[in-house]
Amino acid sequence: MAARIFWAGDSTVKQNFYMSFPQTGIGQAYGLFLKKNIKIENYAENGRSTKSFIDEGRLEYIDKEIKEGDFLYIQFGHNDEKPDAARHTESFGDYQENLAKFVEVARKHKAYPLLITSLYRRLFNEDKKTLVEGTHQDYPEAMIELAKKLDVPVIDLCTLSKKKIEEAGFETTKKWFLHVPAGIYPNFPDGKEDNSHLQYEGAYQFSMIIADEVAKIGGVYADVLVNPNANLEDPGLLID
Repeated sequence: MAARIFWAGDSTVKQNFYMSFPQTGIGQAYGLFLKKNIKIENYAENGRSTKSFIDEGRLEYIDKEIKEGDFLYIQFGHNDEKPDAARHTESFGDYQENLAKFVEVARKHKAYPLLITSLYRRLFNEDKKTLVEGTHQDYPEAMIELAKKLDVPVIDLCTLSKKKIEEAGFETTKKWFLHVPAGIYPNFPDGKEDNSHLQYEGAYQFSMIIADEVAKIGGVYADVLVNPNANLEDPGLLID
């Protein structure tokens, strides 16, 4: 049986359907970089933190399904920082403790965990060139610290996406995030300007980062990629 990739996370990586189109999660576009026999099991859901994901029994579902040789991609932070009791965690406290529970589920089934820090929010300063600092507080640092402690690979999507957004610029990245005019999409009749959620182009751009970093991790992690030796910034090199 071919390996499967399980996603645990929030709306930025969620599998979307027509009811929320054109919103697209990174987990959807990530399939473009995978071998044909690799299946994605996307358990990510809107608005979830590590706490609410676990409290709702979603980690239990993964625990029942994940098998030896599978992968568990763990991406949380956007909602752990929210103040409400149902979702909030302390970055260097129960946030790390909860992340460790996800890692434990993967490892007890001889699956491979991968931690991914939160996608950076598209919040530009007045200069429209640089992004507001610290939109995810110290949750990315807490995840990276835990990854080192547990010897788990970690992709710092927060830092890498910040760099990519600033390099692409204010106008270009509107097409990446959920900036849509009124009267175009039935799900957003009044339009929308959302700097956290993505359209397909953005999901592609940031899943490219993850694929590139997975290739750098190497080994069994990179084996899922259609071409782990490709330069993903040059699509021509993806062709066999």
